[in-house]
Amino acid sequence: MKLLKWCYDALSSLWLSCILLFDLGILTWLGTLEQVNTGLFEVQKKYFESWFFIHHAGPIAIPMPGATLVLAVLAVNIVLGGLVRMRKSKATLGVLITHIGIIFLIFAGYVKMNHSADGHVTLFEGQASNTFESYHHWEIAILEQLDDGRLRETIAPQGDFELSLGATPVKLKSNDLPFELEIAHFSPNARVLPKGPMITPKLPVVDGYFLDAIELEKQNEQNIAGAYATVVERSGGARQEAILWGASRQPWTVTVAGKQYGIELRREQFLMPFTVALDDFKKEDHPRMNMPKSFSSDVTVVEGPTKRPVKISMNEPLRQDGLVLYQASWGPSNARPGDPLFSTLAVVDNPADQYPLYACIVIAVGLVMHFTRKLAKHIKSQQSNAS
Repeated sequence: MKLLKWCYDALSSLWLSCILLFDLGILTWLGTLEQVNTGLFEVQKKYFESWFFIHHAGPIAIPMPGATLVLAVLAVNIVLGGLVRMRKSKATLGVLITHIGIIFLIFAGYVKMNHSADGHVTLFEGQASNTFESYHHWEIAILEQLDDGRLRETIAPQGDFELSLGATPVKLKSNDLPFELEIAHFSPNARVLPKGPMITPKLPVVDGYFLDAIELEKQNEQNIAGAYATVVERSGGARQEAILWGASRQPWTVTVAGKQYGIELRREQFLMPFTVALDDFKKEDHPRMNMPKSFSSDVTVVEGPTKRPVKISMNEPLRQDGLVLYQASWGPSNARPGDPLFSTLAVVDNPADQYPLYACIVIAVGLVMHFTRKLAKHIKSQQSNAS
């Protein structure tokens, strides 16, 4: 019982709150400095989406708690110290409501980290799409044309093959396919080069080409993944090899048991419950400059038999069916007057999209109640002293 009481007192203490808030400040500071050498995506994973990590201060390796662990302990601290342990009365009602809002805000961050997806859809005028693709994650898609004309996709997410960094392959299997797919030498950033007389590749050569793993780009969106793939037929064990590369224009085609399949390494794709068609892209430049002042997309949102026009601009996103579409960018950047332009819409699928707003409203209500009571008490005290 003494151990439980000690744990309860420690987890609900104000000292722990101060330490955790200090840790969050240190993590924010270190993560900001790290962005000088590393991209935002890698910094976010290392410092803010981890339980523990190693921070290198020169030659010194320092183990540190990640923001996920710090916020999890902070949530427990607020529940025990700010709700359970706190005295319940009219005087503390505002503080209690404020603590509830803070807990809700932490919960919103948890939902965003674990149950959201983000990416983009890029369209030229006249094009339409009901999918968006990830900025950061990859997948292997096996495409099969069915007898009724439909296209069936068998998907392997990056988590299934991203550890196949060496020669030992990872085997991908599906009961719907007459073969197994072996993935080896996966690289998150690579290029495909031809084998020349003066080149000694470090990785295997397939059909005169090899995969050259290169250093990661600072911006993770610029990395192009690659891997070696081998199709192994279940009947007979015949093998077919190829290099999968994220920038390939066409999928690798193989014939197994008299049927043709397409295999491609691509950025992870997500299906939207509606279709977005780009009708018109508008870009306004600053006077006498080739720098855009504003840009927007006139789109048609098609959901079943329903069609409706929507304008998406930098400050006016489209919110529908749990998705939010923002005007993110445009291109090509070297387009001349009259050249067709494409519009890139950032897409966020976040179940907790509005949770931070609701949490901030609850926090504001609690603070207003608390400080209003304090102000009223102070005014009453001043009037009593004056009389």
